[in-house]
Parts: sequence; structure tokens; C-alpha cells
Amino acid sequence: MTQSQRIAVNDRFYIEPDDIHEDFIRASGPGGQNVNKVSTAVQLRFNMRQNRTLPEDLKSRLATIAGSRLTKGGEIVLEADRFRTRERNREDALERLLEMIRKAAFVQKPRRATRPTLASKRRRVDTKKARGAIKKARTQKHFD
Repeated sequence: MTQSQRIAVNDRFYIEPDDIHEDFIRASGPGGQNVNKVSTAVQLRFNMRQNRTLPEDLKSRLATIAGSRLTKGGEIVLEADRFRTRERNREDALERLLEMIRKAAFVQKPRRATRPTLASKRRRVDTKKARGAIKKARTQKHFD
């Protein structure tokens, strides 16, 4: 398959068009008289389990992100019916899928536990003592 047929997720990952299946269904919402006659909503299915271009660790994070949109067969099902035209709904569904994959591709850097420095501990204690002194000065009785 040529490079132009691939769908780029980001600069490192791509998906094959064969992994995506689209069905057109009737949409609820705006559309006037056409809403009952024309199937403009898109049900996009991405076969994550059969996909060979994404690494397994990314797939496991994607499964977590997909949540209830993931079927037992390993397909992510997205429905798009925000727009009145098929083409806009197709673009919307594909962009939502790509955004999910981009989110799964981002791996958060693990946090390394650090200890506060001695100087920062002293600054904290000094600030607390100063606040305590201010509060104590408010309650002292003054004899004139």
C-alpha cells in the first residue's frame, strides 16, 4: 500500500483505510424533511484488534480510552451525526478516532519521587513562624 493511502495519526503512527468501516444511518436532530429520508449519520468502526500498524502498548491504552465504545470483538464504534451532510459527519467521526489514538500515543513521563531540600524546609518553617507571630500579636493584651 502506498504512503498516500495511509491515514496519518501523527508523525510516528498511521492506520490503514482497510481497518476502518463506515455505515450510514439515519440521524436524529436537524435536517428538516430530509431527516426521515436520507442517511447522513455515520457509524465508524475501527478494527483495533486486527490492526497491524499500531503497537500493542498503544492499543491497550486506546482500549482504556475507548471504554464502552469498544466491542468485545475489538472494534471501536463511533457515531457522528452533528452535521447535516454525510461528508462532514465522516470527517467528524474520523477526526474523533484519530484524536483518541493521539491521546493513547502520548505516554506520560513517570514521576520520580524527590525530597525537599534543607533550604526549602527552613523557608517553610520560617514562614510558618512569622505567620504564627503575627497571629499571636493580635491576641496579646496591651497595657497603657
